[in-house]
Amino acid sequence: MRGIGKRFPGVVALDDVSLEVGRGEVVALCGENGAGKSTLMKILGGVYQPDAGEIQFDGKPVRINRVNDSLALGVAFIHQELNVLDNLDVAANVFLGREPRTGPLPLIDGRKIHADTEGLLKRIDLDVSSHARLDALSLAQQQMVEIAKALSLHARLIIMDEPTSCLTLKETDRLLELIGELRATGVSIIYISHRLGEVSRCADRVVVLRDGKNSGELRGAAIHHDRIVSLMVGRDLKVTRTAGAPTTAPDFLQVRDLQTSRYPDKRIHLSAARGEILGIAGLIGAGRSEMAKALVGLDPFARGEVLLDGVRVPVGEPRTAIDRGLCLVPEDRRGEGLVTAMTVRENITLPSLRSFASLFLISRAQERTATDAQITALRIKTPSGEALALNLSGGNQQKIVLGKWLARNPRVLILDEPTRGIDVGAKGEIYRLMRELAERGTAILMISSDMEEVLHVSDRVAVMHEGAIAGVLPRSECTEQAIMQLAVGRKIAAAQP
Repeated sequence: MRGIGKRFPGVVALDDVSLEVGRGEVVALCGENGAGKSTLMKILGGVYQPDAGEIQFDGKPVRINRVNDSLALGVAFIHQELNVLDNLDVAANVFLGREPRTGPLPLIDGRKIHADTEGLLKRIDLDVSSHARLDALSLAQQQMVEIAKALSLHARLIIMDEPTSCLTLKETDRLLELIGELRATGVSIIYISHRLGEVSRCADRVVVLRDGKNSGELRGAAIHHDRIVSLMVGRDLKVTRTAGAPTTAPDFLQVRDLQTSRYPDKRIHLSAARGEILGIAGLIGAGRSEMAKALVGLDPFARGEVLLDGVRVPVGEPRTAIDRGLCLVPEDRRGEGLVTAMTVRENITLPSLRSFASLFLISRAQERTATDAQITALRIKTPSGEALALNLSGGNQQKIVLGKWLARNPRVLILDEPTRGIDVGAKGEIYRLMRELAERGTAILMISSDMEEVLHVSDRVAVMHEGAIAGVLPRSECTEQAIMQLAVGRKIAAAQP
């Protein structure tokens, strides 16, 4: 890709960007949110058309006007935002639009589709049935289905845009092994990730974008966390472990005998102090997101008791939970956290409209003031508060979802994968905001699959296993080994019940 340029209304997304990938090479594409990484890949994938520049494949100029043109060249794209049909089963999603046919009519060969899909699922160590519907799977499992879909294409070049953003260590390790296997067979990989440890493990070369332009390139032994960050943000970035302040009201949030619809035979017991950041760790399918949704009333079949500062919050009533100050930033930002056709302002103020209204009329001036405050605090890259959320990068969309709940000054804030798709510079800002909220008395439950994040931010860590809390670790006992032992169901002496 040479001299690629792309503009959107009010935004220059790419300015004279170039990228080369060799056969059997893993090239990591890094940059802050809004640097242009996803836009560049969507041009290669046929989703967007460039305003300037050219693309060559095997030394020959090519035109990629649509997704099928990219597929015909042997390019597979695993998008940051999942492209799945959740009303279909796993096999139907893997072979969507490419279903093998049989017989004189010809009819879809369902037996072959499921047999081939089962082989792909086994290859990526995903323990689900090819007959399972997508809406019955977690977001992480859906991500693995997308990876299986890419493998089914027998692609020559696979674009992976934040493929591990919601995967745990085990699934991430398997994916990195798979990348090595693909490289050995001559498949090329473009790997986009904000997890720079993964980049250092798998990349032959790193290409960095900053503000829609090429910032630099690193090869081999030169690929190092600090050098990547320096190219991304234009400065050295020091990240230190956040120090927790003394907490008050140790049982500010109490959860007793909570049962979710996914694990109706298990009961969750949990407490969080005012001013505490409680990390929630566990493997995929452990029930972390299901617990979060039950706490804010999104699971209509949930049972149990939730107490906030000694006052009962009815389970199954989202509006009451929000009014009492219990808020959730969901894992699936586009499906559950945003109205993408609305503006940044409309999304940020949506849960708080009553506070901006007088005699049923909404004050646009107050909305704009509140929106500008969140744009500044979270450093959301947007032309204005009136820009459509749809046109912002994934990381900036995540910041909008966070900002709309911060605007309500929550008493308990549940963050499900809060830095998914957010760059290393913005992560530090999110952590700082979390700590400031905690210091103001907010209890924070942080669900994260990023072990480094869990260890870096949490005051205590509660580990889930098969729908229940396996144990709670104090900060002094929080290690990767201790967390993983609890996550797989092993009891350890340091953990509280």
